[in-house]
Amino acid sequence: MVRGGQGLARVAVVVRAGAAPLWWLGVFAAGVGLFVPGVTGRRIGILAGAALFVVAAAAVAGTRRGRYAALTRDAARAGRYDVLQDRAVTVRTWRRGHRWWLLAAFVVALAGSAAVPAAGGMLLAGTGAGLRLKAAWLGRREHAEEVLLWVRVDRLDGRGGAPAGKRVEGYRSTGIAAGDAAPGGARRRAAAPV
Repeated sequence: MVRGGQGLARVAVVVRAGAAPLWWLGVFAAGVGLFVPGVTGRRIGILAGAALFVVAAAAVAGTRRGRYAALTRDAARAGRYDVLQDRAVTVRTWRRGHRWWLLAAFVVALAGSAAVPAAGGMLLAGTGAGLRLKAAWLGRREHAEEVLLWVRVDRLDGRGGAPAGKRVEGYRSTGIAAGDAAPGGARRRAAAPV
């Protein structure tokens, strides 16, 4: 880095990176699971899956909010020579680092359909929905405080995850217009032509 600057990744983008693959793998696994009668039968599988979806979404969305809030309160202003990582690079790093975990979770969800149809897939989808809800919560905080939150890339683990992990000592903040991702980690919409 130039003159001691640090590489920074958006916190909300790291959180949101796993939402889409978990959601779509879960939906696909649940759909396939509906064609398997299973031990419990489809009706019980769907009801159990719906309960697991709600519990997983709530648990993932609510986990470590206190830690995120504390890191947000103590966020230091990003330095002049800090390098802001593109949204696409952050997402690609997370997904590449977690691809085997995602594949393993998908296989387990499919295999679980032999016992409880669709439940494993709905659990995966609920986890993805929870990550999306957590990113939206972070986005609301960013919007309210008119800052974007960043984490040092070297403080994330090698897979690009854990934006509130033990290695993360603090966040950096920038103005709301910095980077290529909107509050909450979504792609920034281009301004409409006049």
